[in-house]
Amino acid sequence: MQATLKKYFPIFVLPTLLAFLIAFLVPFFIGLFLSFADFTTITDAEFVGLQNYIDALDPREGFTAAFGFTLLVVILSIISVNLFAFTIAWVLTRKLAGTNFFRTVFFMPNLIGGIVLGYTWQSIINAFLARYSTTIISEWKYGYIGLIILINWQLVGYMMIIYIAGLQNVPPELVEAAQIDGAGRWQILRNVTIPTVMPSITICLFLTLSNTFKMFDQNLALTNGAPQHQTEMVALNIVNTMFNRNGFEGVGQAKAVIFVCVVVVIALFQLRATRSKEVEA
Repeated sequence: MQATLKKYFPIFVLPTLLAFLIAFLVPFFIGLFLSFADFTTITDAEFVGLQNYIDALDPREGFTAAFGFTLLVVILSIISVNLFAFTIAWVLTRKLAGTNFFRTVFFMPNLIGGIVLGYTWQSIINAFLARYSTTIISEWKYGYIGLIILINWQLVGYMMIIYIAGLQNVPPELVEAAQIDGAGRWQILRNVTIPTVMPSITICLFLTLSNTFKMFDQNLALTNGAPQHQTEMVALNIVNTMFNRNGFEGVGQAKAVIFVCVVVVIALFQLRATRSKEVEA
C-alpha cells in the first residue's frame, strides 16, 4: 500500500503544486521584485532600490495613517465578533427550541458579498443619521462605527458555527465532574469549557484578524475612505496608490509587501499565543 502511494504521489500532487506556483508563489516573487522597481508594466520595470519603501512610509502617503485606522478596526472587531459569536454559540447549544433556525439566520449574512453589504449598511446608517442632518462620511467616527457594525454582522455567524462545533466536542464527563465538585455555571465556563474550546478560539481569532486586515470591498462601498481618507483602510490605500496614481505603481507594490509582512508576523504571534493555551480534551 505504501509503495503504491509513493508511486502515484507525484501524479496527485502535481496539479495542486502547479496551481500553487502559478497563482501564488510566482506572482509573490514578481511582486517582491516590482516593489524595488519603478514600472508601469512588468516588462518596463527599472530597479530603484529602497526608494519605493521610503516613499511608502512617508506620512504624506497616508499609508501609516491607514495602518493605524486599520489596527483600530481590527482590535475592536476581534473582541466584539468573538464575544458575540461565542455567546450566541453557547446559547444555541443549550438545547433550546428552534436552534437550527437561528443558526441559519445568523450565518446567512456571511453569504452576502462585501460590496452589497457595504452599500446596504451605508443606506441604513445614513437613514439613521439623517435625523441629525449628517451622513456616515461627514465624520470619521461614523465610518468607524459603521465598519465595526458591518464586520460583526458579516462574521459573527461564521465564527458562531466554529464555536458551536467546539462546544459540542466538550466532553460531558468533564462538565459532570465539575458539577459534582460544586462548580457553578461561570466556573464551568471559565475552567472547563473555554480551555477545551481553545482550538476553536484559535481558528476564530485568526480568521477574524486576517479577514478584517485585508478588508477592501466593504470599506470601498461603505465610506471609500471619506472624509479625507480618514476611514481608509490599508487594502483600499494600496489599491488607490496602485491604480489611481500614475507613476506610483512601485510605491503601491512596496506598501503591499510591507502589509503582507506585518500581517504575517501578527498572525503568527496570535497563533503561537493561543495555541500555547490549548489543552487536550
